[in-house]
Amino acid sequence: MPGYETDTVARIETNLDDISPQVLGAVMQQLLAAGALDVWFTPVQMKKSRPGTMLSTLCDEGAVEKIADIIFSETTAFGLRVEKIQRLKLTRRFETVKTRHGEVTVKLGFKGDRLLQIAPEFASCHAVAERAGVPLRAVHSAALEAARTAFQVP
Repeated sequence: MPGYETDTVARIETNLDDISPQVLGAVMQQLLAAGALDVWFTPVQMKKSRPGTMLSTLCDEGAVEKIADIIFSETTAFGLRVEKIQRLKLTRRFETVKTRHGEVTVKLGFKGDRLLQIAPEFASCHAVAERAGVPLRAVHSAALEAARTAFQVP
């Protein structure tokens, strides 16, 4: 599609109905550390009316085996669904904006040369809030406003 970046990634999923939520949290950390692009959990209804959790992850195609190995060794999964999917992405650029609390990094998302998204970076907002002794949401709001003004977005 014109104006978007595209790539192909793998989505790996499995449904689990016999695993501790604490274990799932640890598995998420391991998967992200191993190169997963994203990891999420979805509540699902499984056979025999049991509640369960669908573990989903995105990864580069070359990382499928490594991610699968972690899921099989760290969860109760006996099988995985693996699907190649195409993603549409905005071109990303990072900029720094000045706020009354300090400088904050923001991520800008473009389709071609049209700015569509502005997102203050959490870690940057958190660090500025800690240094300035103000609430995180105040820094986030100030960064968003500064970015909208700097990049002339309504």
